[in-house]
Amino acid sequence: MNSVILQIASKYIKGLLLIFAVLALFRGHNYPGGGFIGGLMAGLALLYDSFAFQAFQVKERLGSKPERYIAGGLAAVLLSFLPSVVGGKELMTGMWISIPLPVGEPFKLGTPFLFDTGVFFIVIGVTLVFVFSLTQKDKWK
Repeated sequence: MNSVILQIASKYIKGLLLIFAVLALFRGHNYPGGGFIGGLMAGLALLYDSFAFQAFQVKERLGSKPERYIAGGLAAVLLSFLPSVVGGKELMTGMWISIPLPVGEPFKLGTPFLFDTGVFFIVIGVTLVFVFSLTQKDKWK
């Protein structure tokens, strides 16, 4: 579509959706659904961008293939399993480290956040693969 209004609006809406996606990811690492919901919001931001511009333009702006998002997300999910296995606990047992901050309480970073981040990137990659496969010009055989 070549709507100038949609192209200008997509820049602002994409930015807002990506901010809310990251907020959902950070909120959700202590509650269910953060990585999935955040990934859907980020995927929808890029989907909205593909409505305003051509799919090949969105692919060029991404800089990498959507399959790399999926692979990186799977690597993060598998990496989140490692501390519990090395620590001699059951698989997917949450483990945390505290990072002291100069002001306030220490920041607690744990394996559930790493898992949610992996899910976040997997969902973005799958959404992009789905959208880009719908925009291909190849005919069904």
